[in-house]
Amino acid sequence: MITGANSPVQVIVVDDQAPFRAAARRVVAATAGFELAAEASSGEEAIELVSAIRPDLVLIDVHMPGIGGIELARRIAAGTRAILVSSSKPEELPKEAMSSGAAGYIRKDDFGPNALRAAWAGPR
Repeated sequence: MITGANSPVQVIVVDDQAPFRAAARRVVAATAGFELAAEASSGEEAIELVSAIRPDLVLIDVHMPGIGGIELARRIAAGTRAILVSSSKPEELPKEAMSSGAAGYIRKDDFGPNALRAAWAGPR
């Protein structure tokens, strides 16, 4: 999806933990210019949603059963801006995380409107 000047950034949140999806939903709703397009509880579900919706931004939990966040980022990074999220410190992430095609990383403790805007505005 190409976002125009007046169109909100369409976001999909992917996390196997319902509490983080709920928190992310609130952050997206509270951040001007962003809109929740969908949420997924697994990488498998996210692949289908990304293909169907073609969001602008996908927030992906690094550690999920099945298709994990790093593999999901590899699969979707070519057409969508993928941002990895985790409770881990950056230095604790698997070494493959930053070569996954993800555009960046947000620690869950730091996730809020400012982090969301920075993830979208970051280098392309």
